[in-house]
Amino acid sequence: MPHGAAPGQWDRAGRLWERAGSVFGMLTEEQRAEVADRLWAAERERAPIPPLTETDPGIDVVDAYEIQLVNIRRRLAAGGVVRGHKVGLSSKAMQQMMGVHEPDYGHLLADMALRPDEPVAAGRYCYPRVEVEVGFVLGADLPGEGCTEADVLAATERVVPAIELIDSRIADWRIRLADTIADNASSAGYVIGDGVPPDGLDLTAIDATLYRDGEFVVAGRSDAVLGDPVVAVAWLARKVASFGVRLHAGHVVLPGSCTRAIDVAGGQTFTATFSELGSVSLSFK
Repeated sequence: MPHGAAPGQWDRAGRLWERAGSVFGMLTEEQRAEVADRLWAAERERAPIPPLTETDPGIDVVDAYEIQLVNIRRRLAAGGVVRGHKVGLSSKAMQQMMGVHEPDYGHLLADMALRPDEPVAAGRYCYPRVEVEVGFVLGADLPGEGCTEADVLAATERVVPAIELIDSRIADWRIRLADTIADNASSAGYVIGDGVPPDGLDLTAIDATLYRDGEFVVAGRSDAVLGDPVVAVAWLARKVASFGVRLHAGHVVLPGSCTRAIDVAGGQTFTATFSELGSVSLSFK
């Protein structure tokens, strides 16, 4: 561990230093490792597994985050790099459906970054869907526990048009809270556009529209994300601080979807357009 690095802290290369000891949950370390192995195999073999909340009914939120970290560490050990985080369950409707009062989060790694000019093989995923998001690219580190919305705006270099590719390694998307958290908040990839600095933007009133092969699919607005996506980013900074993690300059943060998720099939092209921000596309083969 580098001098001065707190246990559990990501360094700027995206490596996680092991925490001293484990946090309490309902499952043992061995059980968490076994669940992580199942999720790992499900993703790589494209073979969804039954809900963890059914096969491991004792699993709680603490266990789920620890399971998520087991597989993140595994990816980092193989050369992966953390490029940011995503926030899930950021709409009141989704929180009510899941019976929770706050969002969840997952990690964005370098190999999850997609390009608008390179079609993605839909067959790589179990149940791919796309979500339309107002993304943030940080130009400075965010504080931890005391992070405010003002801190987020001051640290944001660009607000960007984004499409998140989500997927579930849980059969038929039959997920509850612990299922999606353990499964890296159901994240699979993302693409972002150039965007603009946040100065002068009303980040509560950005209109977002999704088109599939040029035809309208769904529309929403940025205030669907906790009333203001900046609130979601500040929440994330405070939340991950409790795990000894900081959000650094250069990180991408996806704060949650402006619209419902849309199923994906090979041969389709999705384009998300945003007032003030421009557009971004993602194609599937």
